[in-house]
Amino acid sequence: MINNMLSENCINLNLKGTTKSEIIDELVEILYAAGKLNDKEEYKKEILKREAQSSTGLEEGIAIPHAKTSAVKIPSIAFGLSKAGVDYESLDGEPSKLFFMIAAPANASDTHIEVLSKLTTTLLDDDVRENLLKAASPKEVIEILSADMEKEEEKHDTRDTGMPDVLAVTACPTGIAHTYMAADALIKKALAMGVNIKVETNGSTGVKNELTDEEIKNAKGIIVAADKNVEMDRFAGKHVEIVPVKEGIKNPEKLIKNAVAQNAPIYSAEGEKTSSSTRKEKSGFYKHIMSGVSNMLPFVVGGGILIALSFMFGIHAGDPNDPSFNPLAKMLSDIGGGNAFFLMVPVMAGFIGMSIADRPGFAPAMVGGLISLNNGGGFLGGLIGGFLGGYTVVLLKKVFNKLPNSLEGIKPVLLYPLFGIFITGALMYGVIIDPIAALNTGVTNFLETLGTGNLILLGAVLAGMMAVDMGGPVNKSSFTFGIAMIAAGNYAPHAAVMAGGMVPPLGIALATTFFRNKFTKDEREAGKVCYIMGLSFITEGAIPFAASDPIRVIPASVIGAAIAGGLSMFFGVLLPAPHGGIFVFPVVTNPVMYLVSVIIGSLVTAFILGAWKKPVNEL
Repeated sequence: MINNMLSENCINLNLKGTTKSEIIDELVEILYAAGKLNDKEEYKKEILKREAQSSTGLEEGIAIPHAKTSAVKIPSIAFGLSKAGVDYESLDGEPSKLFFMIAAPANASDTHIEVLSKLTTTLLDDDVRENLLKAASPKEVIEILSADMEKEEEKHDTRDTGMPDVLAVTACPTGIAHTYMAADALIKKALAMGVNIKVETNGSTGVKNELTDEEIKNAKGIIVAADKNVEMDRFAGKHVEIVPVKEGIKNPEKLIKNAVAQNAPIYSAEGEKTSSSTRKEKSGFYKHIMSGVSNMLPFVVGGGILIALSFMFGIHAGDPNDPSFNPLAKMLSDIGGGNAFFLMVPVMAGFIGMSIADRPGFAPAMVGGLISLNNGGGFLGGLIGGFLGGYTVVLLKKVFNKLPNSLEGIKPVLLYPLFGIFITGALMYGVIIDPIAALNTGVTNFLETLGTGNLILLGAVLAGMMAVDMGGPVNKSSFTFGIAMIAAGNYAPHAAVMAGGMVPPLGIALATTFFRNKFTKDEREAGKVCYIMGLSFITEGAIPFAASDPIRVIPASVIGAAIAGGLSMFFGVLLPAPHGGIFVFPVVTNPVMYLVSVIIGSLVTAFILGAWKKPVNEL
């Protein structure tokens, strides 16, 4: 199979490049010249995206740049040898000489991924690397790799005899190289140490070699070398060491010795451990928010685009009482706004709770989010509901831990949901909702006192409010005030309102385009959708970003939105339509300067985010 993916015309034993960038260019050109790529520039862009997350330069002179994308026509590998070596920002700081560029199609089969994983683990063998450095022809390179991969398969067939002493889980976000290299490093070292080990890989094609309950029960220790979430509840009560995936590649002997000696802390289902800064970091505030945001994102994207599509039939085409009524527009609006958007905040809250307290935290937190949604709390209230539900269950686990073991089975099905939902709901109704409602009323009263005496200030305030909570009570107060002004025949305030509501998603979209290294891959993909949402006046498109990084995103959005709203008032823009974004620009007065106002505000938000946010480090 390796012969199908690494052909002689994809091997260069004399790379000319002297820098990382030049090496990447040479290898991409090799694949393109061999007809392996659909789009050379797009493939290179994906390679550079991966490198921006963290260098693929490993130890022992190896570098494995890789990408999985539709720009790949045929699953392939390019091999290059640099005899002098190149600074590839490797883990050990040494020059890289052996370069394997992996090109995997977006729909790569399990077979192809298996071959790629076996190739990456083969490179851990000292003899293989020495032989590759001495290879005199492309044919010899293929023979070296083929022979060793066959030898590895024979080893792997017999490594898991009997009940394992040590278990391990490896995982990285891309699931192509690091996942399998860490797994094989652990397996090889365990064989050399005489330790029976089993390693579960969470790769791009799913979980392989899954650990069983019996194996977990009997294991002395467990290693989790992962840079993404894996199923952890099953390890409760066991000695578990949690480290980044690269530690599995660099220090397998140390990890195995610790596991055998049971030096790692006991893992608790509540996420508590006696030590390990790594676990505490992964269990922090940011991780819980990101769990909620990532699961909420499909509702934001799908619902937002459906709402935007409904506007194409007319701003009021979804209203059966309007002359422009269109049944398809109503269906799109109902699905997107009435259902997908309705679920957005409760789902976010539910998964925040689940991240904090595992599955028992999901229901109480989701109920907390729903209470917030139905009572004007918006996404900020949903955040509070999520954390409230999650930590309520954490407390309940500690309280119920004193119950007899015979009642263990009824905790997740009766005690946690019953008391968790009740306590969370009671606190939301009794403590959380009223202050948010008071805030809503206070903001509305403040706007009414401003009146229209200072139009530029009013426009800046109204627009800035649209970006404060993006669909919550502050946002809705501003929007409601703008609608009231339209009813009163004053069309200027709502123009500022809509400009302010368009800026957060547009500014974020521009930031993900201009400052790509400041955002994760998922955020960059979501940023593309923010263009559509921003142009459609769907401020909620910015919520995932605001929830994951509120300290930077909300102020940047408020500043940009306020500038856009103030400019709208300055240019005397009038807007008689209540909604629609760019679809209603033809009905505003001075549409060109209105567009300029929105663009300037969005650019301000984008550049503030670019300056404030730190580069991400994503494997």
